[in-house]
This record gives sequence, C-alpha cells and structure tokens, in this order.
Amino acid sequence: MTDTELPKSEAHRRTPTQDATEIDVAAVSDVVDNVIANVETVMVGHHDAIEHILTALLGRGHVLLEDVPGVGKTMLARAVATSFDGTFKRVQFTPDLLPSDVTGVNVFNQQTQEFEFRPGPIFANVVLGDEINRAPPKTQSALLEAMEEEQATVDGETHEMPDPFTVIATQNTVEGDRAYDLPMAEVDRFMKKLHLGYPDEDDEVDMLGRVVGRHPIEELEAVISLGDLRMARAATADVTVETPVREYATRLVSYTREHAQLGVSPRGNIDLLRAAQARAVLDSREYVIPDDVQAEAQHVLAHRIRTSGERDGGEVVSEALERVPVE
Repeated sequence: MTDTELPKSEAHRRTPTQDATEIDVAAVSDVVDNVIANVETVMVGHHDAIEHILTALLGRGHVLLEDVPGVGKTMLARAVATSFDGTFKRVQFTPDLLPSDVTGVNVFNQQTQEFEFRPGPIFANVVLGDEINRAPPKTQSALLEAMEEEQATVDGETHEMPDPFTVIATQNTVEGDRAYDLPMAEVDRFMKKLHLGYPDEDDEVDMLGRVVGRHPIEELEAVISLGDLRMARAATADVTVETPVREYATRLVSYTREHAQLGVSPRGNIDLLRAAQARAVLDSREYVIPDDVQAEAQHVLAHRIRTSGERDGGEVVSEALERVPVE
C-alpha cells in the first residue's frame, strides 16, 4: 500500500518531511475527513459549517463566525484548532483591549540592556478572536496586517506569523449598542462568514447528552500534524482552475459590482477560487468545476457586498448564481 493510499485511520501519521507533491488530493480528502469526524465528537449538527471552516483552512483563508450568543461559535473554533497539532491562542476582545495586547510589545531587558520583543497572542497557528466586535476599531485594525500579509509590525520592526496562520473570529449579532461595526477593510480579509443557527431538537438532545458532566472538548486530541496541514494546503493550491472556471467566477463577481452599492473586490474573487479549490479537494478532484464555485459563493461573497436598498448581500449572490450563465 502506498502512502497516498493510507486509510483514514492512518492518514494523519504521514511525516512532515514529505514533499507536497507526494500526496494526492484523495489523501488530503481522507485527512480532512479525519478532522471533521474529530470535531463532530464535540459539535453536533454543524457538519456543513465544519466543512466550510476546513475549506477556508485549506484555501489559506480566515473565518468570521457570526450569530447569537450560546450557539457554539467559540466551541467550534476551539474544536477545529485542537484537531491540529499546532499552537492555539484565544483573544477575548473587550472595549479596553489595546493593539499591543494583540500583537505584542517590546520590553527593555535590564540584564542585556536591550529591548526584547514579547509576542502577543496573535502569533499562533490558529488564533481565536472571540467577540471581535467588542473592541474599538483601533484594536481591530491590529489584525489587518497579520491577516493579509502574515506579519505584524511593532515599533517599526516586522515579525513573521507562524506557518500556517489562520484567524477564526466570532461576533454576536445582539447588543449592537455595546459593539463596534467591523470596518469593510477588515471584513474583506475574511474568506468566509458563517452563521451556525440553533440546532434542531434531536441534535440538541444529543448535544446535552454529551456535555452533561465532562465536556468532550476536554478529551479532544489532535489528528493531524502541522506538516500534514502544510502539505494539504500545498496540494490544494495545486488544484487546477481552468480559464472557463476563472471567467465564470469573474462574471459572478462582476454581477455583484453592477447590482450593489459595493460589490465584491478582486480579493474576494481570489478567495472564491481558493475556496473552490478546497471544495474540489473534499471531493477528491484535482480540478475545479463550476459546482465548486457555486457551493462556496454564498459564504465567500455575501459579506463583502453592501446594498442601498432592502436587499442584502446574500440576495445579490443568489441572483448572480441564478442569472449568470455557466459557459
């Protein structure tokens, strides 16, 4: 049995010294299935949301989880992060949080008579920004450089983020008078915006049976190494996107620009195709088809659109998917 034919139970044991070209998309799909199964021991009834987070991870993107309090946004982010054998940091955003509390600060060392950089919690493989809209815009902006360029500048000195680096942020949709709106420049840096919603009754009963007593998150273990994740990302980036698919994605994006006050940016178009590449990987395909683009469009594009009427971004995307032809 070759390495790329390993069963799901052994897929996560690959050594991080392998070249990404040695792992085909079918093997990456098996690894992703491992992670999904692991997260679902904690999260009930959110299979689609877990898939969307993992496609964002494979596509080198960031995720914004928005919903009412108590539906499991933070727990989902923790479960996904714990499934990877990397560093995980959580930042609780509050009105008094300072940018240096996120990025870090230079501290004078009296013994060496030099300033030393003490990295903030943003220097981790997976960063959970909890209730990101609680912090003022100045503090929120501390994430911008890191999310786009995978680096942070403190006192004029640039520090690289670890590889891989992903931000999973949450925000509540209630108590708007006690929160700040995220600036469009920051919203646009999130590949996807997801809503969890309430579970149905059967899923909620199942969830209650799991969490009464010890919570399953306490026993969750990593099922994939950082080396595996890097290789999975590299394999995803190599998925073929032919010209007709690129043209179709561009026509969708152009439709949003023509039918909204603010349409999707070129960055959003890039994120759409990267998410489509990851969707192809989940289906064990080495090439993107229009169905992949359509499956990802709503979650990648809608939050980047601003309208002047009663319609929201999701309606504009739905119209685009219905009216823009696949050629």
